[in-house]
Amino acid sequence: MKILILGGYGIFGGRLAELLSDTAEPELLIAGRRLHEAEKFCANFEGDAQIRPLRADRNSVELALAEEQPDLVVDASGPFQIYGDNCYYVIEQCILHGIDYLDFADAAEFVFGVSQFDEPARDAGVSILSGVSSFPVLSAAVLRVLCKDMIVQDIEGGIAPSPHAVVGLNVMRAVSSYAGSPVKLIRNGEPTTAVGLAETRRFTISVPGHAPLRNTMFSLVDVPDLLVLPPEHPNLENIWMGAGPTPEFLHRMLNLLAVFRNKLRLPSLVPFAGLFYFVLNRMKFGEHRGGMYILAKGNSDGLPVTRSWHLIAEGDDGPYIPSLAIEALIRKTLSGIKPTPGARPATRALELSDFDQLFDRRQIFTGVRQEQDEPQTLYQEVLGSAFHELPEQVVAFHSATTAEVWRGKANVFRGKGLIPNLIAKIFGFPPTGDNVDVSVSLQISDQEETWTRDFGGNCFSSVQTLGKAKNQGLVVEKFGPVAFAMALVVKDNQLHLVLRGWEFFGVPMPKFLMPNGVGFEQQSDDKFEFNVEITAPLIGKFVAYKGWLQKSYRE
Repeated sequence: MKILILGGYGIFGGRLAELLSDTAEPELLIAGRRLHEAEKFCANFEGDAQIRPLRADRNSVELALAEEQPDLVVDASGPFQIYGDNCYYVIEQCILHGIDYLDFADAAEFVFGVSQFDEPARDAGVSILSGVSSFPVLSAAVLRVLCKDMIVQDIEGGIAPSPHAVVGLNVMRAVSSYAGSPVKLIRNGEPTTAVGLAETRRFTISVPGHAPLRNTMFSLVDVPDLLVLPPEHPNLENIWMGAGPTPEFLHRMLNLLAVFRNKLRLPSLVPFAGLFYFVLNRMKFGEHRGGMYILAKGNSDGLPVTRSWHLIAEGDDGPYIPSLAIEALIRKTLSGIKPTPGARPATRALELSDFDQLFDRRQIFTGVRQEQDEPQTLYQEVLGSAFHELPEQVVAFHSATTAEVWRGKANVFRGKGLIPNLIAKIFGFPPTGDNVDVSVSLQISDQEETWTRDFGGNCFSSVQTLGKAKNQGLVVEKFGPVAFAMALVVKDNQLHLVLRGWEFFGVPMPKFLMPNGVGFEQQSDDKFEFNVEITAPLIGKFVAYKGWLQKSYRE
């Protein structure tokens, strides 16, 4: 199999080639208008795949197709939003030469219009699939799972790239082209337009059992989903898709430019794409994590239903997600399963199970949340479906809906020195001791839990609540004026409490001064076990306690 990748040394084309590097079967033609760039990419390429540079771009593709006669063309160049009047030239040439075609197109009008070539593609016996990327292939596959038993009325989604991911120049050109321009969508059941990048929403991507992303601001983007998903959901009343790049202050500046352009009827921002590209790729701070979400609202058997699918990708794995759909289709073709002839948006090219197999090879985690009518405890609300993955005694401890007391034994360590002892006294932490009698009293009130810990007569209390705003998806524990925001992470049959931020009298405090350490819960035999170790910068470990508890039925 010979695959010609237009824009093969660019961001998306290069990642696709890397994803296919483990198989020697396809020959990859890395094509672009600058031959020396293609040669440089091929010289640095590592893997088993056959690879060859080629001078060819979308405007000269006819000659390359005639000379090379590839089995498949992948258009990874773009930006598809500004291809101009002859935007389907590559597709037309592929049909003429009897060659299958895939693209990374993220332009709604471009992807929606591909169906006009359906009959010629069928006659030529070739498949033409457009928009083979996160939006709309992955999003459409997610919705088929979320909505299998519901009538969908509202769809919302967004992608939040890692601040450390490289943003391509063509991506910035695409974004700049619709910033401040009308974007077609469905609102209140009617086709209408909204202003690209001028509308914003906030959402917290929170995979059950994993540390959530920071609460993120998303801005309306012009993606194929806005046009190609409504026909699949005839009862749809609203659809909205956004992107949440960081840092947020740069994002807000782009929002303002979009608003000014729309209000003042200014020309396109495409000439400034190079500047945006330069600045954004030098503002790389924050966690190296990215994510995506799809939210669907509707009804099932006459009852309202709200479900959301969440994805979190750690480190360098996130930037590969847009290329995974084409990788999956190529691997299926190599195994003898080809897309049927015809030209169409790629909304039904893959199922969610196809992506799950690819995600399992990487640090990419997904999960579904559903709003519940019945009351939930604090930890049930935050953990969602991951709550019942916990050991029985951990589940029991966090299922309390009325006052309970748990009793057991613990070993306590308290650091020596003036500062550790001063901190310990302020918070009420107990002194060092072995096999100390311990009890934990829980007072429950509307997803607010007051924990009173008694270590051999030394008591201290805290109040745990559901995080809001920037702490959404977290548990906030308050010790007087100090509040700690914690992520609940399920790992190795343990519940880990991971500190994500802290405040003093409601004022956010610097992370480099934040206490840290180890905190997890587990089960051993029929006992609930806890292990807490708290350290502080410049001080080290100043308190640690671990032990076991069992529910007490004594007054």
